[in-house]
Amino acid sequence: MRLDTLIGEPWRDYGLVDSGHGRKLERYGPYRFIRPEPQAMWAPAAAGWDAHGEFVPGADEDGGGRWQFASPVPREGWELGWEDVRFRAQCTPFRHLAFFPDMAPQWAWMRERLGEGAEALNLFGYTGVGTLAMSAAGAKLTHVDASKKSVEQGKANAALSGMADKPIRWLVDDAGKFTAREVRRGRRYDGIILDPPKFGRGPDGEVWRLEESLPGLIADCRKLLDADSRFLVLTVYAVRMSALAIGELLEQALGELGGRIECGDMAVREEARGLLLPTAIFARWSKG
Repeated sequence: MRLDTLIGEPWRDYGLVDSGHGRKLERYGPYRFIRPEPQAMWAPAAAGWDAHGEFVPGADEDGGGRWQFASPVPREGWELGWEDVRFRAQCTPFRHLAFFPDMAPQWAWMRERLGEGAEALNLFGYTGVGTLAMSAAGAKLTHVDASKKSVEQGKANAALSGMADKPIRWLVDDAGKFTAREVRRGRRYDGIILDPPKFGRGPDGEVWRLEESLPGLIADCRKLLDADSRFLVLTVYAVRMSALAIGELLEQALGELGGRIECGDMAVREEARGLLLPTAIFARWSKG
């Protein structure tokens, strides 16, 4: 098993401008925002930051807080792009901007492994930027998320990207239940990506707790892969868990398929000094 760091570099519509003292300053197209970042324990490069808005966290470390705006920001969102994918960013109540920019290296890696007509499954697909990145490479996608709002935003992003007619199944469903049904149907996929939350609820009130639910879901995902499949990517945010732990989980579940297991940190490179700000952990299996 290989231990590695995936580094997200700045691109035209996104960059980590500066970080430090438990916060980070990012640019999202023409707008700049400050958000909490506990891992930015160092001092920032600049003494003061000029931003359009800042997310001020609440007392609960697991959530809560609100946006404060110093300058007008479109509440309905604004258009951004990554390569050939267009999507809408927006200041959400959950401190995110409706997509995860540190996933860009994963999007590029998966696109390289999916050719025309390959089939991929995106579980916990959120607003669909990863789905559209793979679809643009010619793959057929199944996008699953428990949030109807997120799925609708994914469809809107597809239209914005000129991909409304692409072969994408947009499904509002519980990831675990859907995957179990796909196993019973005898389905297979060339690639699977999972970006599960720490805690969540399905559309019918199903409870998801990462440490309890992930092993069973990975076991079912293994049944959807075969010797000709190309990858499984797992990313995990905001948990007290090691990359080695999820790497070993994939090793146990997928090792018999051969190929390679990688795990490690995901990070974004700061524009001010080039330092790396860790954002998540990942593990992935690939073959061929």
